[in-house]
Amino acid sequence: MADRTTTPVAREVEPEVQPDEAPEAAAKKTASPGGFKTWLPLLATVVVMPALAYATTQFILLPKIKQAMTQGAAANTGEPDAAASQEKQGGSGAAPGKEKVLAPFPKKVLVNVSGSMMTRYLSMSLTLVGNTPDFKERINKNMDQLMDLATGALMTKTIADLEKPGSRNVIRSELMTVFNNALGGPVIQDIYITEQAVQ
Repeated sequence: MADRTTTPVAREVEPEVQPDEAPEAAAKKTASPGGFKTWLPLLATVVVMPALAYATTQFILLPKIKQAMTQGAAANTGEPDAAASQEKQGGSGAAPGKEKVLAPFPKKVLVNVSGSMMTRYLSMSLTLVGNTPDFKERINKNMDQLMDLATGALMTKTIADLEKPGSRNVIRSELMTVFNNALGGPVIQDIYITEQAVQ
């Protein structure tokens, strides 16, 4: 027969509570020690956050504000800066020394607004901007393709897309990318949206 030996099972020993002790005293005896350790993250946050705020203000925000103020003062006193010299050179996208050449779309681009069940439409007039002498000829030669690309890009727009702030800039950059890909290079420097209406 096999020898059976039993091993004693360890039991948790609860702290003895005297019958005359109040329940609060009994709860303190059973509570885990380390009260300071539980408050340590909060104390560290209270001490470190003001120091971080001070450092951010002194070494990041104030230098940027001072720089902006000196640039503003320089502009007010008549010193040339990059924006002013770029304006004198002929605008945002044109290369120095080259005149802007404008090529308006001969007719409005008219498309149904996506998701409106053909009850609403978008009407837009465009003028393309370039800086090469043969720009107008190149645009007129490819006008049908550009009109098709414009309608294809605009008919994907929903009412929500058109109501977002900056939607005109998004449309402008999308059309410029599509047009320049079709024309085989950076032919179009900018697009003016001269009229836009959703009805």
